[in-house]
Amino acid sequence: MQIYAASYVLPISSAPIAGGAIAVENGQITAVGTVAELRAASGAAVTDLPGCVIIPGLVNAHTHLELTHFPAWKVRKELDYLPRNYVQWIQQVVKIKRALHPGELELSLREGVRMSIESGTTAVGDILSDFHLVPLYGDSPLTGRLFLEAIGHDPMHCDLLLQKIEKTVGEMQGGLLPGTSPHTPHTVSAPLFKGLHELSRRLGIPKAVHLSETAEEAAFMHDTTGAIAELLYPMAHWEQYLPHPMRTTSTSYLDQLGVLDGSTLAIHAVHVTPADVAILKERGVSVVLCPRSNQRLFVGCAPHHLLKAAGIPLALGTDSLASNDSLSLWDEIRYLQETASDAFSAEELLVMATLGGARALGIEKRTGSLEAGKRGDFLVFSGCAPSDGGSPYPSLLEKGRLEQVFIAGESFPKPQSPTAESRPDRRVQA
Repeated sequence: MQIYAASYVLPISSAPIAGGAIAVENGQITAVGTVAELRAASGAAVTDLPGCVIIPGLVNAHTHLELTHFPAWKVRKELDYLPRNYVQWIQQVVKIKRALHPGELELSLREGVRMSIESGTTAVGDILSDFHLVPLYGDSPLTGRLFLEAIGHDPMHCDLLLQKIEKTVGEMQGGLLPGTSPHTPHTVSAPLFKGLHELSRRLGIPKAVHLSETAEEAAFMHDTTGAIAELLYPMAHWEQYLPHPMRTTSTSYLDQLGVLDGSTLAIHAVHVTPADVAILKERGVSVVLCPRSNQRLFVGCAPHHLLKAAGIPLALGTDSLASNDSLSLWDEIRYLQETASDAFSAEELLVMATLGGARALGIEKRTGSLEAGKRGDFLVFSGCAPSDGGSPYPSLLEKGRLEQVFIAGESFPKPQSPTAESRPDRRVQA
């Protein structure tokens, strides 16, 4: 057993502990309290971290680690241009993925895992389109969910894909639990969506869907117009599957299909209406915010106040490096601090990046907070312990420097400073 003591411990699931400590044994947290309490209870060796703050490892609830090398691919494939809208970006992604050589996705995924850990992420909700990469996660120290992505309208293709997903889920091993990911309401047929929902229900696994991310999606779901109908469907040879004008929203459409429930993660939720939010709340859906990705793709900003007022469970995700400039949740937190300072407090942001993400992924029994029985995933920050007795949350986000990352009780190398993962003007290094 080893005790780690700091000026503050932020368990997230309970109040901050001044002069706090955590005890870790065999990769699990065995106790949380003051250092005096833990020392008296066990007599174990103490690693003293004066002036530091200990928090849980971060939970990136939505990313696509297989796309980590996307910025380099754009240059190498001579497709290095800035798309002017979401559909052009999708076209760019498809062109680049079609041009990849065997092994490129594997290297990209491994780099994504490394970068995630370096920036303090210990659990992910990762979307995977190439199921051949599933075994790579077995060697990863990360925990979380691996959502197998489904896209398609052709009935025969959809039937085969559903069978493939069920088979792959049954064969999964390692630290990441399975999930499914029907891509969007407009790229997944109604029968395939229902099949994935039934599979998720039968196996007791969650599903993640990109929901109301763009204005183009809103237009398509209402009257089948815009770039999705005019560009995306022809590119995918889906012309025969264009629906008649549905006069609905993505949320209402999925609710009519009967596929929204407490195991659903709605990713982005930028263009949801008040009626949509009421449906999401009633069905117990969690929302994962990806604010920097939304800004990068010019799709708008999620209605933070509306979602928060409705009591929607919220988490944070970075999305991929195809639509973001880092895999650091600290950059996500600081961006929200700058752009939505009146919506979330420092404590709320940290909860969203830890326990909120774990709850959304259904892994809150193993990580997301510092509690006895959970995996020994924690971060050590220096330079941010408040000396005036004030709240440690604002001080952590304003001044904290990430010093150590522990996963299952084992320390990973300290991130270099400054890192490629952080913007130069960030005080929190990750």
